[in-house]
Parts: sequence; structure tokens; C-alpha cells
Amino acid sequence: MPEILKSEKQKLDIYIAEPRGFCAGVHRAIRIVERALERFGTPVYVRHEIVHNRFVVEGLEKKGAIFVDELDDVPSGAPVVFSAHGVAKSVPAEAEKRKLTYVDATCPLVSKVHREAERHERMKRHSILIGHAGHPEVIGTLGQVGIGAMTLIETVEDVAKLSFAEGTEMAFVTQTTLSVEDTADIIAALKNKFPQIDAPKKEDICYATTNRQEAAKAIAEKSEKVIVIGAPNSSNSLRLVEVSNRNGSQALLLERAKDIEWSWLDGVKTLGLTAGASAPEVLVEEVVEAISKRFDVTIHNIQTSEENMTFKLPPMMQNAK
Repeated sequence: MPEILKSEKQKLDIYIAEPRGFCAGVHRAIRIVERALERFGTPVYVRHEIVHNRFVVEGLEKKGAIFVDELDDVPSGAPVVFSAHGVAKSVPAEAEKRKLTYVDATCPLVSKVHREAERHERMKRHSILIGHAGHPEVIGTLGQVGIGAMTLIETVEDVAKLSFAEGTEMAFVTQTTLSVEDTADIIAALKNKFPQIDAPKKEDICYATTNRQEAAKAIAEKSEKVIVIGAPNSSNSLRLVEVSNRNGSQALLLERAKDIEWSWLDGVKTLGLTAGASAPEVLVEEVVEAISKRFDVTIHNIQTSEENMTFKLPPMMQNAK
């Protein structure tokens, strides 16, 4: 293919969202695996993807991490890290039973939801969990309480199907990576049907999810189309696609620059670009570089908030060498 001269390139304004990409919980989880490799040597086992991003997972595999589905796949005596999404109580219990050395990389904001669920159970409240069935975070949260102590709902329609005895003490918690707007509608329906329901003192949807959705909205309003860099199993990335579509811009979710469908950009003059909370900045740079080879690009950074959140590593990982 002959080289396209700059003068022949189609002009394209790219509006890049800020904040985007890694959040504090993802930074912490990745660092925990790296510190575990420093402390224990290779291999270190990781139960499930540490975060939902193949580029990150493959990078850690090259350093000596081995990702497995369940603890049954971890040899006796080997160290294991639990993913950032959180795990049911049965998982560390099984690790202790097998005398495995384990490190919990659960995001502190997910752990907050776990503590809320435990508190509601102690207070004899039935918990409603707003989340997506089958997502690792939801599985972990459901596993914090006894069978029958929590009910999962996904939509406003699910609220209408709920039925509890009069006088039932109730509370709700949410998955941390949900659509802010959709969840608000579900919460409103819950409060309307069950006025006595107890709400979190501070919303469970995490700061990073909220901030990235606000930034995605801002770029979508300026763009004909939006590229969201993230994995197809990343809840927060899928929500960014939904937010973009909802705010007037057709969105495409892709993992790497090689996944760009160039015909999709035919005739486009304004493009938004953002990344889910588990997508590293290098992938954003990769996409910009690939587009710049085909288009006469002008970059506009659109910042809607600042982030300075950091989370401490678990004590046993803080001094690992």
C-alpha cells in the first residue's frame, strides 16, 4: 500500500477523555502481583484475571504469573493472589484449609460493599444487590452472606417482581462498575416500592466508574463516534460504550489498535477516545499512533475531573523485595 501523504489525509479531531484508563484499584492489584513475584519468586498463581484486560494479564504472565480458574488448579504450597473483583468467603477459607499462602487484591471499594453486606446480615436485613449476574464482583459479593440473605436484581423490571413479607428489614448495595444513570433509576424504583429500605451512606458505584462515565459523556457530545478501549468482559468499559451511545455518539469497543475497523471511520471528522479502568495508557497511545498514520489528527484533551486516589498495598506486600 503506497504511503499516504499528509496533505492527502482526512482531517480528524480526536477528543480524548480525562480521566480514563487505570484506576487506583487496578494499579494496586497489578502492583500486588508484581510484589508477590518479587517476594515469592516464580511462579505466583492468580485466581481469575487480576483485572479484565488481556494486555495486562499477558504482561504479568511474562513475568511469571500463572492465571487459573479455581484454587483446585493451584499446587500445594504455591502462593496465590485473588483478583481485584473480590471473592466469596469460601475462597480464602479453602485457601486456609489447604494451607496456601494467599494475598487478597480485592479493590478496597469492593471490600467496602462486602462489609456493608455483612453488616446488613448481622442486623437481620435482607440485602438487594444491584448488579450483573455472573460478573466476578457480583459472585464475590453474593458470597459474603448466607444463602437466602441477598437477592440480585439487574433492572427496574426486576424491582417490580420483588415480594417480601410486610415488615421485612431491607437494604441495598450495588456493584461498583454499573451505569450511574441506570442504577439511579433502579434505586428510585426500590425506594418507591420499599420506603423502609436502607441505602449506603455513600454510593457504592466507585469514583473511577462515575468519573469515566462523566468524561465519556463529555467527549460523546463533541464527537460523531467514540472508541472505548477495553475488554468485552469489562463491565466498566461496556458502560462507557452505553454512555457514549446514549449521548449521541456511536461507540466501538476494542482491545487493541489492530482491532480498529477502518471503514467505520470513513467520513468521520470528530472522534472521541477513552479507556476503561483496567486498560493501560499504552493502549491509548497505540490507538492514537495508528489513527495518526491514516488521518491528519488534531488532539483535544477533555478533562471533567481530577483523580488523586491511591490505595495502600496489603501489609505483607508493602516491604516485599
